[in-house]
Formats: sequence, C-alpha cells, structure tokens
Amino acid sequence: MMLGDVTRRRIGREAEPLVIIDGFAEDPDGLRKAAADAAFGSAGEHYPGLRATLPERYLADQLPRIARALGRDFGPCRRIHVVDAQFSIVTVTPDALEIRQRLPHVDAYARDRIALIHYLSPTNRDGTAFFRHRATGFETVDETRAPDFFQRLGREVAAMPPHGYIADDTALFERTALVDAAYNRALLYRSYVLHSGAIARDAVLSADPAAGRLTVTAFLAIE
Repeated sequence: MMLGDVTRRRIGREAEPLVIIDGFAEDPDGLRKAAADAAFGSAGEHYPGLRATLPERYLADQLPRIARALGRDFGPCRRIHVVDAQFSIVTVTPDALEIRQRLPHVDAYARDRIALIHYLSPTNRDGTAFFRHRATGFETVDETRAPDFFQRLGREVAAMPPHGYIADDTALFERTALVDAAYNRALLYRSYVLHSGAIARDAVLSADPAAGRLTVTAFLAIE
C-alpha cells in the first residue's frame, strides 16, 4: 500500500464526506516510540481513557497531506488551524462508562470543524462507527438541531439506558458506516457527524501504548 493512499466515501442519507488515508505518517513506528515515552493522564469527562502530548512537529508535518486529502469534499480550504491534538488510549471498561460515553456523539457543531483520528496500533482493529438517530433521522447535529436532538435523546436514555460501547445498531441508533482500524490509517470527517469508537466487547483496554488502542485524535478548523 502506498504512503498516503486516499479513499473517499459519502456516508448515510446526508452523504457526509469521509476520507480514509492509509499510510498516513511517514514514521508511525517513531510515533509509537514517542507515545511509549509520553506522560499519559486522564482525558476528562468525555473521552473514555487517557491522553498525552504529541511530538511538536507531528501535525505541522501532516497538514499539507491533510489539505490534499480534504480536497473539495469539505468545501474551500485555504488554511487549516489545529484546535487540539493528542495521543489517546481507550482504557475505560464497558461497565464503568459514563452514560454520555455509551452513545454516539459529535465533537463540534460547525461545518468548518474537522475531526482526525490516526490509528497507531499494529494489532487492534477497533475502528470508528457512524450513526443515524432513529427518532429524529439526524446523522449530523449542528446548533439548529442540537436542542431537539438532546431533548429527545434525554427522554430516550432515561427510559432505556444504554450499556457498554456502541459499535452496531441499537434501539436508538442505526449504524450508517464502519471503518476498521488499521496500522497507520487516518480518518477525516466533519466533527458534527454522529460517531463512536467501535470498541469490541472483548477488547483488551490496556493503558500501555504498546498494547492498547493507541490513536492520535485531533480537531481542526478550516477556512
């Protein structure tokens, strides 16, 4: 497989763009070594695991490749700004998840916000799934949709609490797409698309970067 091999898809009824880049980084082994030396800490309330600082040059070196991969699918792109980027490892067991971590989510409401996930485990195949909310039909949630979406979802969750990680269809959500993780594969999609880490029920959720589901997660703004 060639470095930077790009696949473009449209997912769901809303036909949102999804870009898959295989061979994303020139030195993924070097990134794994950097992760092994990094100081991981709690990711806070939303991400079910740990995060750590990236090597300083990581995204600066990748931005030209990201810009080419975005193409015209995401609209005009003259500049890309890095909002946030870190190493991430999923470590929270299914029974210990907060309710919000058991549901598909969005990371931002604006069309100009782009999510990047870069898979860095040679063996873990737990990728990313995308969803449609059955009650509203929403596959994306922006500022205009958010009040209705969260009001309905709140009622649904109160009546039917979710269990564990979501990777497939449920009573509340229909899966519209699934991309398996592969070593040195990256995904690009709009941050307002409903998605979730597709974590297998029997996944080994190690905090060790050498053994766990190591990724880079980043959020970008385009203009």
